[in-house]
Amino acid sequence: MGQRPLTGNNPCVQSLANWWQHHAASLEPSALIGVAYSGGADSTALLLAAKALWGERVVALHVNHGLQTAAHAFEQHGLAFCQTHAIAWRVERLQVAVAPGQSLEEQARLARYQALAKLATSADACGVVLLAQHAQDQLETILIALSRGAGLPGLSAMASDFMRHAQRFVRPILAVQAGDIRSWLAHSGHSFVDDPSNADNTLTRNRIRAQVLPALEQALPGIAQAAARSAAHAAQAQSLLVASALADAHSVGLPPNIVALQQLVARSEAQGVNLLRYWLSHTPDATPSAAQLRELMQQIKACTTRGHRIHIKVGAGHVQRSGDQLVFCAPII
Repeated sequence: MGQRPLTGNNPCVQSLANWWQHHAASLEPSALIGVAYSGGADSTALLLAAKALWGERVVALHVNHGLQTAAHAFEQHGLAFCQTHAIAWRVERLQVAVAPGQSLEEQARLARYQALAKLATSADACGVVLLAQHAQDQLETILIALSRGAGLPGLSAMASDFMRHAQRFVRPILAVQAGDIRSWLAHSGHSFVDDPSNADNTLTRNRIRAQVLPALEQALPGIAQAAARSAAHAAQAQSLLVASALADAHSVGLPPNIVALQQLVARSEAQGVNLLRYWLSHTPDATPSAAQLRELMQQIKACTTRGHRIHIKVGAGHVQRSGDQLVFCAPII
């Protein structure tokens, strides 16, 4: 039996081609293109689209977390699939340990990025690693952010292009519909694996996917693609806020210390909160709640004398005043 066609009406191809048109110049001409490939439907369609566009430059990067009994079968499926389609294959096997205060799901996600970066830089380096999150994944992320009362950083949802562990990652199919991917795979006959954990409705994302998204799509057709556009707008607005904070930081003080407290006092509350959020986001263990940010800004605005004391819990540590400086003190371990 002959090899099945790689593209046909693969909905990922056009999105990949559009991304390439705008970003090809940012990659070395000879750099390989990695695809984070789990063996699932979405990464299968993305991998085949990449193979169709870039041929031998494409490398499948598979991370075996070892978290479920099917993990070995997923790996074997991925290896066989790549051999069938003449796609280079790299695999990293992990033993995920849960750190205090983190869920197994979160720890596995963090370990996955680290493993993908390691795979991408082993042997011939990949200039970029492509991730297969789509429009429904982005909508799920936005809904979770809304449930937490998130600001622009949260409403920006998943970044389309970012660096982690000194490796560039890109999500080129955030505008592609999950249903279109599944329909194409069913029509083309390409095999993929279904992760049984996706049926676990004790996980928030799975409940949203199974119970909330179908109702939203029925009531508001096209909401996933519209939400993806909204997330892109939020990300653009957030980048402007970061640029504004960085400009203010050059006169008030770059992380780790604010060195000109009175200049911060002179700024509007919105400017001040934006700068404080930027400052603390670049300081380990200092992620503030909205309430902590408001309280800190109120205390700063009340600084009318040199003797005014500031000592406020922020994140895992506290912020205190020292002369005309504002200092974050990390927790003592």
